[in-house]
Amino acid sequence: MEDSTLIGISQYEHKRVVLETLRQPLEDGRVCIARAADTISYPARFQLVAAMNPCPCGYLGHPGKACRCSPSQIRRYVGRISGPLLDRFDLRIHVPPVDREELSSMRPGESSASIADRVQRARAVQYQRLGYGKINARMNTREIETYARPDEEGARLLDRAMDSFSLSARSYHRILKVARTIADLEAMHVVSAAHIAEALQYRGEDFISS
Repeated sequence: MEDSTLIGISQYEHKRVVLETLRQPLEDGRVCIARAADTISYPARFQLVAAMNPCPCGYLGHPGKACRCSPSQIRRYVGRISGPLLDRFDLRIHVPPVDREELSSMRPGESSASIADRVQRARAVQYQRLGYGKINARMNTREIETYARPDEEGARLLDRAMDSFSLSARSYHRILKVARTIADLEAMHVVSAAHIAEALQYRGEDFISS
């Protein structure tokens, strides 16, 4: 959903204070550095792709291996990601382990070329709607209300989710942006309840923790 990408690879687990510094650039697309009486702001628009294990040993919920972590260790580990930081991730996907038999029997899926073509067509629609170079992730509140307003059924579904899971205003707008993108990928003009439901599914941690 972002308009530019910064790729970084790290093999280390970062401390919470380091992770928290990502909140401002993720939200504003800028990094502000204050020194003495002066403040400098740098552009920092990027796409963040992150991964983490479910626990320190990595086997929590594994179908074939037992987790060796205590409840307190798991809480400390997961607690490195604060609610406000997690709220800034539009898509949160749990990736279950795949065994050897499943890997060997998997059928070929949609080709990367076909997916890339669909993404490019969706982006072209967004450029036409919002102006060249601007995509759904960069919509402001007014544009969300204009272009991502769901149909009646979709609005009711989102309202129920907001009430049931105490989602934030930030979550509300991000869900609508994701739903608008899903609709664009399907070449649909209206954001439907199905698009809202899929966007909600991608915020799975909200529902797991509630």
